[in-house]
Amino acid sequence: MRSLTATVEDFPIRGVFRISRGAKTVAQVVTVTISQEGVTGRGEGVPYARYGETAGSVCAHIEQVRERVQQGMERDELQCALPPGAARNALDCALWDLTARRTGQPVADLAGLPKALQPVMTAFTLSLDTPERMGAAALGHARLPLLKVKLGGDGDLERVRAVRTAAPSARLILDANESWTPEQLRQFTPHLAELGVELIEQPLPAAEDNFLASFDSPVPLAADESCRGLATLNDVVGKYAIATIKLDKTGGLTEALQLEAEARKAGLRTMTGCMVATSLSMAPGVVLAQRTDIVHLDGPLLLARDREPSLHYEGAMAHPADGGVWAQ
Repeated sequence: MRSLTATVEDFPIRGVFRISRGAKTVAQVVTVTISQEGVTGRGEGVPYARYGETAGSVCAHIEQVRERVQQGMERDELQCALPPGAARNALDCALWDLTARRTGQPVADLAGLPKALQPVMTAFTLSLDTPERMGAAALGHARLPLLKVKLGGDGDLERVRAVRTAAPSARLILDANESWTPEQLRQFTPHLAELGVELIEQPLPAAEDNFLASFDSPVPLAADESCRGLATLNDVVGKYAIATIKLDKTGGLTEALQLEAEARKAGLRTMTGCMVATSLSMAPGVVLAQRTDIVHLDGPLLLARDREPSLHYEGAMAHPADGGVWAQ
């Protein structure tokens, strides 16, 4: 028999993390531990308010499968036992960790990757704010190679121009978090192309993105809120050039790897995304990031404190787990 625990934990954010839907100063996560014969695996899920999740609802989903997990349920069975979301993510990643530690197999081998995990270059996020404050934030991180700029609608061109002026050498990717209208999309994108923007995540609300099927964007568009998992992939194709894959949306590393492979077959590029969370959330993301074109795994860099042990970050490079916070 296994033992399973689920704990709600709060990690303070450095300053304020702000997107178009709101702001927060604390990252709340649900941590799962699964122990078997003296070996423990861990996973972390972030309740996704955009999809109606709370810490309470995530814990309730975990309780629904507690007995089956303790009796030995594995990752493949879990995919059918719970829907995609933070609860399944925490359990799935804990089972990956447990399996790797019990068998002594590297996670790269378990994931079918051709070689050992390598460090990946991550984007660094600039929170939504006034153009002046976002320019100042960009100046402070101007040496980083890739900045992700959070946007919110009116004034976004001024925000991006301020960031570009402050960080002229950085590559820029943007995230509107569903805050634009079709008219703003038409208006903004030619100017953003001139500013060297490489992609725009989720410009329109997911429920209103059919407009994109007939819109020829001068900047590649990435599906974030519209791309929850395998079940949504068909609706993404033809509207977006890139699929943003987050483990808290797909319900863990297992479906995330499947989604990445299917997105490739459908002709999409792929991006690893993350929530504001600790190294325990990022570690399985680094596994997915071995296969994606773009990586955004800066969650711990936005926190006032991370877990110990934690992942090692060296500038913009996120290193794979070394067996401390998660299996290697």
